[in-house]
Amino acid sequence: MDQLYTFLEAEGVDAALLAGVRAFRERYPAEPENLPRVPDPEYYYYGRNTWELALAAILAGKNLLLAGPKATGKNVLSENLGALFGRPVWNVSFHINTDAAYLVGTDTYDGTKVSFRPGPIWLCAAKGGFGILDEINMAKNEALAVLHAALDFRRSLDVPGYEKIDLRPETRFIATMNYGYAGTRDLNEALTSRFAVLDMPVITEDNLQKLISRRYPTISLKIRDQLVKLYGELERKAESAEISDAALDLRGLLDAIALMEQGLRSGSALDMCIVNKSFDAYERGLIRDVIAARVPTDLTRADVFPA
Repeated sequence: MDQLYTFLEAEGVDAALLAGVRAFRERYPAEPENLPRVPDPEYYYYGRNTWELALAAILAGKNLLLAGPKATGKNVLSENLGALFGRPVWNVSFHINTDAAYLVGTDTYDGTKVSFRPGPIWLCAAKGGFGILDEINMAKNEALAVLHAALDFRRSLDVPGYEKIDLRPETRFIATMNYGYAGTRDLNEALTSRFAVLDMPVITEDNLQKLISRRYPTISLKIRDQLVKLYGELERKAESAEISDAALDLRGLLDAIALMEQGLRSGSALDMCIVNKSFDAYERGLIRDVIAARVPTDLTRADVFPA
């Protein structure tokens, strides 16, 4: 947490909000048995204004809905928030078959008796955790109705056949949703009204430079800047529908750098992590043309990491 806190200070995040985070952590320290669930993030989210909006919502006791297109850092920010506030995190990846029993818990037979097996939402409530509800608009609305009482002023879960459980005051839920993914649906108004909604911006060139340099401090600045410009070019072509957004993959760009660090030539690394994520041969050709205009395909590890 100290490194992340120092990072946010350096990024110029409002000092009063950061002081609020410290006060929150002092008031709600994580129990030793829950410490393994407190995230230790590999990447930090870059974007001062977005950080300030998210921190204000969490400190005000609100739940967050991070909405926006792919590659905007929704999952990175979610994990960072759990780490910064020192809370154990439970991740729920939603899909079409997610039901209330999975979210809250269900009866199970252990060989001798029937007992309640708690689900991730119940555990968040009982242990004061942060629940990360990933791709929340993939689930059926009727399955999500079980969350209504947990997300509004009641802050409770009523499990049929068992006692009602009240959420601990430090419990928060952070949901993410992408626009336009296959299998997604609009959230109903009752559920949406229970979140503070943060529209996630696309990462800027400056922040992408910082992100790459922090993760790969010995990378050539010239190569780094060309990779950043490449990502921007792919973004512009996806926006203008010249290519699909399959190649617009920030994880893929970072993964390609990791493969170059392991010794793959730049062309092979970018093929594996960006180009081949399109399954249309013609589009793959277009993406390779964009890459070739920015990054030579024969760069070696020594070229990319000269130090």
